[in-house]
Amino acid sequence: MSKTMRHHWLLLGACGWVLLILMFASKFMNFRAADDYGEKTQTWTETDTKVVKSIPVSNPEKTLPKPSDLPSVVPSVADWQLVVEKRIEMLSTVCKNNTLRNLTHVSISKFVLDRIFVCDKHKILFCQTPKVGNTQWKKVLIVLNGAFSTVEEIPENLVHDHEKNGLPRLSSLTPQEITERLNTYFKFFIVRDPFERLISAFKDKFVKNPRFEPWYKHEIAPAIIRKYRKSHRDSDLTSSGLRFEDFVRYLGDVEGRRRMDRQFGEHIIHWVTYVELCAPCEINYSVVGHHETLERDASHILKAAGIDQLVSYPSIPPGITRYNRTKVEQYFSGISKRDIRRLYAHYQGDFHLFGYPSPDFLLN
Repeated sequence: MSKTMRHHWLLLGACGWVLLILMFASKFMNFRAADDYGEKTQTWTETDTKVVKSIPVSNPEKTLPKPSDLPSVVPSVADWQLVVEKRIEMLSTVCKNNTLRNLTHVSISKFVLDRIFVCDKHKILFCQTPKVGNTQWKKVLIVLNGAFSTVEEIPENLVHDHEKNGLPRLSSLTPQEITERLNTYFKFFIVRDPFERLISAFKDKFVKNPRFEPWYKHEIAPAIIRKYRKSHRDSDLTSSGLRFEDFVRYLGDVEGRRRMDRQFGEHIIHWVTYVELCAPCEINYSVVGHHETLERDASHILKAAGIDQLVSYPSIPPGITRYNRTKVEQYFSGISKRDIRRLYAHYQGDFHLFGYPSPDFLLN
């Protein structure tokens, strides 16, 4: 009997130990799972770009702040109208600031008129600001001009073929016709954070180059490397590839950049300032949309222009237009404060005109 009881107690003790081990293991696994979820890491690997170590991102909302004019709840049509009016009011105020005049005012030159596309049928002018989703707006205008019934039908290669896409430029008209349209048509353009736009331009033209535009790699990149990379070999300029720090030095060098831009021609439209592209202090635009709030702005622009029943803006993948501070920090991580400050000095007008906060996290 006592032997049987001893076996019984031994069995109970063994079961207790097993339960204790299982409980501990369960707690440990739960802790690891929560830790992995809460400490997701985001890496950045881009050719010839400075890479920083993985950055823990426990709350995407904190890493990717919303623009200051984006309410936390979905605004009504009337609320968004106030947002749009506030932007135009800010633009007008900054244009009157004489201390920034050299950064905010340009003449309405042929270079500016070449950027503005015309839709006479619906009395619309659209100023092209590359690297902020302009392809989709060109599609909208092509549909309005009657060549296609929906934006989905338009071949990608046609959009950027300005001899075949049926979109006349304002520069193709007479001075009288230009003045009339500037005074009476609905006019708009789109902006995004200036530094994030530069990153997009660098990636698109010097890293990915999806439409195969060889002059960026074989002509522009070697010229920038030759002048701004401290150590280089002339025989290896094309194969070494442009680095983002070379690009920043070029853009921040006022006199040197101007001389090189004359050599580069119209290819510079992908990184010159919004001021140089669209002359916002000289032309009274009806709406300035923001890439960061493009879904709301696209809907507003279509309604304000009176074309919302005629055409739809292509669907926007969730989160694709949101400002990504982490990406900006990573691209600028290996660049000197002096070069960043020179770059900001060049684009300061764009930051002020369109309400983008100065990137103090990079400057200080």
